[in-house]
Amino acid sequence: MKSSFWDKEGTKSVMASLIAIIVGMLAGSIIIIVVGLGNANMGLKGAWEGIRLVVAGLFSTGRDAAGRLSFGFNPTTFGNMLFRATPLVMTGLSVALGNKAGLFNIGAPGQYLAGTTASLYIALSIPTTSVPAWLVWLLAFLGGMLAGACWGAIPGLLKAYLNINEVLACIMTNWIAANLTTWLFDIGHLKNVTEGTKTSYVYKTTFNNVATSKLGLDKLFSGSQVNGGIIIAILFAVIVYILLSKTTLGYELKACGANRYAARYAGIKDKRNIVLTMAMAGALAAGGAALYNLAGNTEFFWNTYQSLPAEGFNGIPVALLAVNNPIGVIFAAIFMSMLNICGQQLTNLTAYNEYITDVIIAVIVYLAAFMLVIKLWLTRVRKQRAGKSSAAANGGKEAAK
Repeated sequence: MKSSFWDKEGTKSVMASLIAIIVGMLAGSIIIIVVGLGNANMGLKGAWEGIRLVVAGLFSTGRDAAGRLSFGFNPTTFGNMLFRATPLVMTGLSVALGNKAGLFNIGAPGQYLAGTTASLYIALSIPTTSVPAWLVWLLAFLGGMLAGACWGAIPGLLKAYLNINEVLACIMTNWIAANLTTWLFDIGHLKNVTEGTKTSYVYKTTFNNVATSKLGLDKLFSGSQVNGGIIIAILFAVIVYILLSKTTLGYELKACGANRYAARYAGIKDKRNIVLTMAMAGALAAGGAALYNLAGNTEFFWNTYQSLPAEGFNGIPVALLAVNNPIGVIFAAIFMSMLNICGQQLTNLTAYNEYITDVIIAVIVYLAAFMLVIKLWLTRVRKQRAGKSSAAANGGKEAAK
């Protein structure tokens, strides 16, 4: 018997994600109302403005002459949203790929830093006077991904051959990467000494005439940071989707994730696949760092020992919200990036601060962690409705008799 559209697993996953998003937005709205009513300078009007910016801040164009919020197509915010979504797509894919293989890749921040270090060193060290700038960019991007693959393979090897939990191994490699990155830039020649106010900053790659091509997106989204990196990230999402759903290797990775020992019994090389998965996950996270840092308009603050890059950790909620679907990761990353832009608009145009959007993300992530519970609840609701419909139909037949 063919199942209905609403009973399909994919439909329930999408519905569960939408429920998490709606509840998160409602929670943020409640906080905005409570804060607004508790502040005499804001009141209900200020709270209403805050809610509008959280929901539709991406379309905000500022305030009109009368001081009212105005909305419309804002090419700058749209472009910046796509630019910020680029590394999130890549780190989201990194986490999702690990999850598919039964591995929790919490090492994306360290892999991101490995990609940052390698890509910046290559992009700024090879003179574009003797090597074409596009080739330097390509070498920097691939070099960054290779560095991330090597760094990701470390916890993979420890998991496969020493049975050390990948979460613990990833946490250790994260902080090693953070301090190693700081040390390499501290002793290196890439510190920005041209601009005296840029203490502990690395040169932008445009100092060496290296920058990601805009591919015409700057004309669509004028005044923004957007470039062709978002297209490259989407292509990687499609590649990962094809890998997982259409190839033998993808089947083996998912089999190891379902049951490593059963997969081994079936002749699948589980140890090889664990190492390979973590290496590919590391390459994806590092690729996100390379795309961000090779943009030409970004600066890297190399005192990273103070904190790990948020882009690495944010890949976790992106993967959760997408239910580890590579195509879903694209939309989840764009949504998270949109919330970030809305938070900035909230700070710039009202008395609220952008941390309210962090609360919304936290609620969404919390609910995303209970995605299975939500899907079970949806299944139960569908069964109850089907039962009532069947009972009503049977009652009608009895009455007809």
